[in-house]
Parts: sequence; structure tokens; C-alpha cells
Amino acid sequence: MSDLQTEYSVDEPLNREPPLKDLVSSFLTTKNGYDRNHGPIPHLDASKHIVQVDGAVKRQLSLSVDDLKTLTQHEVVCALQCAGNRRHTMRTQIKEVQGVDWYDGAVMNCKWEGPLLKDVLVHAGIDIEESRWKETHVAFACFQVKVQEDDWYGGSIPLDRAMRADAEVVLALKMNAEVLKPNHGFPVRVVVPGVAGARSVKWLDRITVQATESKNFYQQHDYKILPPHIDSAQAAENMWANVPALEEMPVNSVIAVPQPGSITELGSDGCIEVSGYALPSGESGPVVKVEVTADEGIHWVEAELLSDDEHKGKWAWTLWKTRISMEKGKSQRLFSRATDNAGNVQESMTMWNLRGVCYNGYGETRDLAIV
Repeated sequence: MSDLQTEYSVDEPLNREPPLKDLVSSFLTTKNGYDRNHGPIPHLDASKHIVQVDGAVKRQLSLSVDDLKTLTQHEVVCALQCAGNRRHTMRTQIKEVQGVDWYDGAVMNCKWEGPLLKDVLVHAGIDIEESRWKETHVAFACFQVKVQEDDWYGGSIPLDRAMRADAEVVLALKMNAEVLKPNHGFPVRVVVPGVAGARSVKWLDRITVQATESKNFYQQHDYKILPPHIDSAQAAENMWANVPALEEMPVNSVIAVPQPGSITELGSDGCIEVSGYALPSGESGPVVKVEVTADEGIHWVEAELLSDDEHKGKWAWTLWKTRISMEKGKSQRLFSRATDNAGNVQESMTMWNLRGVCYNGYGETRDLAIV
């Protein structure tokens, strides 16, 4: 595969994740962001790109990239993750699921910069009473390419979230202080902090204020937590409309080092180093505690949280590390669990769902050989 920073088009959807050790090597993900696509990656001309704003607004807008640059620019550091992150664990440890076989690396923590969606909508003028904002939606669309299950890609969020300044929804023009790369949505994408990455539509060309959710396949059918008794595509057909679209992601943690099946040497202190990342639930960040166990949860060791004072915030991930005592031997395993600022604690196992989304059982690494 070609470099993550330069690739801009593929014949088939590009879906890939970096090695975990590389992913957690820096607080901001500048080199190893995951890619999740449902169609080819367009290579667009920023000078010709237009974002239409329409629907229940007083003034329809046609905004160029230069127009978006004239608005007040806002920076937000947040972790963006695929709803299917850690799907492989649900698939292998509970039961088969449908979807791309993501391991633990379908996440990236970046600094996004662009105008707040709120400011754009204020400029357009919301033509709906504020008392109805919770039941009204802001739909995002990309009509640039045909995707696998629809003629275009779209998603939506409630209007009240879009209009909250503290929700920090941005129309991102930059990622980590650089112009977006094509595979990350150049020239403009939505970034919705705390919410499944499916709603952060890339190559954005339309924003619509409307009474209902986006009618796109990926809002109505794909990213939803179906009840566990729905165990086939056929059974799901009559359920999609009765299950809410996935928004906020749950508290989570992942062990990046050591990796499953690896051989790790004990230090002179009888310990090994363990490190990884942790994510808060929705807007309940930051993560305030990560614990690790080497004895199936009998004893937990609190990890050191690695701070980044310049970029930390409630939407960002937390990197962590600790040293934990272990005995020499094969087939050993470690688990991690995270707690966020609102007291949400990662549970040992997640309830199974057909699409394998929102897996947040304990972080784990198995089949370790300690020598």
C-alpha cells in the first residue's frame, strides 16, 4: 500500500488500520490514521468545491472553501473512531458478526480546525423554533462518489447538538495544522466529537436542516446496535427502523503493548511494561483512570496517564502506561479498563450485536509468553 499521507484514490473502498505500537507512539495522530470508506476516494479541486446549506433555513448558502476560511476558525482535539473499532474481539470472543474485521486500531486522535457548524447555521438562520431543535436534524451529504449501499454517502445529528458551542462540531479544513489529505476528506469534512466516525462525513458538499434523520443507508441501516436476538440480515430487515442511529461512543481502553502472541522478557524488577490508549464515553471525558490486571481481575494496577497539556480535553484519547508484575510462562493474558470523568467504567464484556459495533469490553492481550 502507498503512504497514508499521499494516497487519494482507489478502485475499491480503502479500509485499513495501523499497527497499534505505531498508533500510540504520539498523542496526536500525525502519520498513522486509520481509513474507513464505503466507496472510492475522490480527488477534488478546492477552488471549485461548494458546500450548499439548505432546508429549514432563512437563507440558503453556497459556501466555497475560501468562504469557510473567512469565518472564525475553531480548533478541537478529539479522537475519531470507527463504530466497528474492536469488532474482531466481538467476532472471535463472543459470536460471528457482520462487517469489516477491525482490530483495535480504527481510531485516531487529531487536532481539527475549521469554522464551527453552529456559526455556519447561524449565518444561514435556523427557520425552526428552538423548542423543536432536539427533534430536528442536521444532515450531511457527500454526492462526490457512489458508495457500496447507496448512490451517495450521508449522516445526520440532532440540531440541538449542532447548535451547542460546547459540542464543538466543526467543518474541518485542517488536520493537525495541515490542510486535510484527500483520504481524510479534503477539502472539507464534518467532525463531530464524541460521536461515531460515520457521522463525520468526508468531502462534504451539502448541509440540510430537516425534520427527520438522514435517509441515507448508512444512517438508517448500518451503524445501529441491534438487540442480541437479531442474529441475521433477514431478521434485521424489520428492525432497522425501530432502533436509533448510533451517536455517542462508549468508554473504552486498548492494550497496545505487548501485542497478542508476543514474547516479552521480564525486567529486573519482575515486571513488564504495558501501554495503550483509552477513550471517554461521548462528551464525558477526559479519561481519569486506567487499570491493568495480570490475574484475571483479582488485583488491578493503576496506570500512569500520559498528559499532553497543550492538546488534552474532554474529547481526546488518553495514552497510558504501567509496569505490572508477572510470572514466567506461556498463554498468559492482560486486561485493561478505563473510567472517564463522568464515572463511566468499562465493563468486562459487551452485549453482542449483529453489526459488531461499540465493542468496549476490557482491553486485552492474549497468548503472551513471559520469559
